[in-house]
Amino acid sequence: MYKLQFATPAAWIEAVMADFDAFLLDHATAEKKASGMAMSMVSHYPDKPELIKAMIDLAIEELSHFREVSQLIYQQGLQLVPDAKDPYVNEFRKAIRQGKEAYLLDRLLIASIVEARGHERFGLVAEALPEGRLKKFYTAITRSEGRHYELFLELAYCYVDKASVDERLEALLAFEANIVANLPIRAALH
Repeated sequence: MYKLQFATPAAWIEAVMADFDAFLLDHATAEKKASGMAMSMVSHYPDKPELIKAMIDLAIEELSHFREVSQLIYQQGLQLVPDAKDPYVNEFRKAIRQGKEAYLLDRLLIASIVEARGHERFGLVAEALPEGRLKKFYTAITRSEGRHYELFLELAYCYVDKASVDERLEALLAFEANIVANLPIRAALH
């Protein structure tokens, strides 16, 4: 697969562990948005059966994760909060090019990189948690994010030639590294 070009700093996991409730609330929002994004792809690409099948399955899985995180939130005595804009995703979306093929490729690759970042960060959370239910949950979420970033990359290769995918992936990885390097450290996925 590929490697992210900027590693999440240790200060991030320290912030998450210091305010895990805030992280849980943000995580729930991220899962809900991920499910919605997958269904958006279904709506926009009805002529791509491989993508539709994959996105339906992904939407269901992400919604299931949202349900699980919501249950954790309620068990903590918290309640869900209104969605907030994600500065990471909003900045990343600025890289999306126009044109039918370019737009599709960028959406797939950005989704892959977002999932790869989730894979990295959920892995850090899983490592930091003590043995128990939460650690098992975040270990499973980490594996899931790993499958998702591979899925989006495979879909990109399905619809666009390998050389174009690889070239654009490198550019987007550099773009994403710059975003993450400049994000404020907070108890949120991004």
